Amino acid sequence: MTKSLGAIAATAVVAAAIHPAPARACTSIMVARGASADGSVMVTYSADSHELYGELYFYPAAVHPEGAMRDVFDWDHGDYLGKIKEARRTYQVVGNMNERQVVIAETTFGGRKELGNPKQGIDYGTLIFVALQRAGTAREAVSVITNLAGENGYRSKGESLSIGDPKEAWLLEIIGKGAGEKGVVWVAARVPDGYMAAHANYPRIRTFPRNDPANWMYSKDVVSFARRQGYFAGDDAAFSFADAYNSLTFKSLRSCEARVWSIYRRAAPSRNLSADFIKGVLDAEPLPLWLKPDRPLSVQDVMSLMRDHFTGTDLDLSEGVGAGPFALPYRWRPMHWKVDGVEYVHERAISTQQTGFSFVSQSRAWLPDPVGGVLWFGVDDTSSTVYVPVYAGIRRVPKPLAVGTGDFHRFSWDSMFWVFNAVANFAYSRYRDIIGDIRAVQVELEGSFLARQADVEKAAVDLHKRAPELARDYLT
Repeated sequence: MTKSLGAIAATAVVAAAIHPAPARACTSIMVARGASADGSVMVTYSADSHELYGELYFYPAAVHPEGAMRDVFDWDHGDYLGKIKEARRTYQVVGNMNERQVVIAETTFGGRKELGNPKQGIDYGTLIFVALQRAGTAREAVSVITNLAGENGYRSKGESLSIGDPKEAWLLEIIGKGAGEKGVVWVAARVPDGYMAAHANYPRIRTFPRNDPANWMYSKDVVSFARRQGYFAGDDAAFSFADAYNSLTFKSLRSCEARVWSIYRRAAPSRNLSADFIKGVLDAEPLPLWLKPDRPLSVQDVMSLMRDHFTGTDLDLSEGVGAGPFALPYRWRPMHWKVDGVEYVHERAISTQQTGFSFVSQSRAWLPDPVGGVLWFGVDDTSSTVYVPVYAGIRRVPKPLAVGTGDFHRFSWDSMFWVFNAVANFAYSRYRDIIGDIRAVQVELEGSFLARQADVEKAAVDLHKRAPELARDYLT
């Protein structure tokens, strides 16, 4: 441990009391058009929680009467929160994608504790799925989320959200105003064409322009509110959302930004991005908000990025005493501990044993919406899952992924989550000896899906030209 790293680590215990660890520790990637091999917009999500069951949510499209109200329940806990006005028309939603190919993912960064208000407003999960039911584009989704939170209040911690559609990818970062004031402060950035971005439980937007509405949106009081709260005192041009609303700690670097670093260093090895920042070296240059990959990324490439254990780096989880005799690239809890006043950490990789579900999405402007939108959906550990193509136009969820086939407290061999969970847990016992057998089947299954994708979609498009509803039946 370097002296500078130790200096940051020494402050982490105090900082942790201000910024508690989020309940979910997730990872998300956005790939804009021009950065993908096929021209699609891609978004990824690993929904990580020790208490999250992996299943595929489904909301049918609907038309509602004028003046209808909608009951709102907290996404994580099921608490009844009240009513909001219902939209006249709502879109079908499969998982985290709607019938217009809009997709939303998130990671929780927490932020300043005093800005949380768990007794007021709408939670982040409800905002995501209401936005998917109402928004026809990524920009509209940004507006739906921020307007609903502004009008009704916001009860969750700080969130980073990846929002994609067939043409654009947006990063929205949002946090509440605390118990004394209703609403949110936020900033949203469009990922430039040809670039990719990622986030992992730490806000990534620092300074931003105020005169580029095509690429940047923000709440009118995002700076003034920080001034009133005493979070910021400089010139407007120097204002940093991340620094004002979630000051950096050693835990943030090693548990969160390290995952972004690993994504970027694999997607753009020519950049030779230094690990100094994530190791806590003082005055090290922060990671970029986005970067251009060395080559356009395929679906397989992005799946691979979601299966990361820091392999081949100083943080490689398959090395060292913690990996045991079978090179196990996982660490059990606790992830942070202290000895003689010095804090130590286990690395937190993208692939983790507590993933409920994950996906890699494709949104494609040149295809009809029911065919163009596809979630490559997987359950449990990203490293050993198999990503299955689920199209935006399907009429029902396959039984192994359907809500009710199993749950977190009820094992079922009919449940994809429990089958994959059982296989992964078995592999952890002798990882080096078993993972090769799992990978062989994984490659065979995913390879067959990818090999058939073009033919399946050609048939679906041909059907859609003649009878759109038959295309949906075929994809189902």
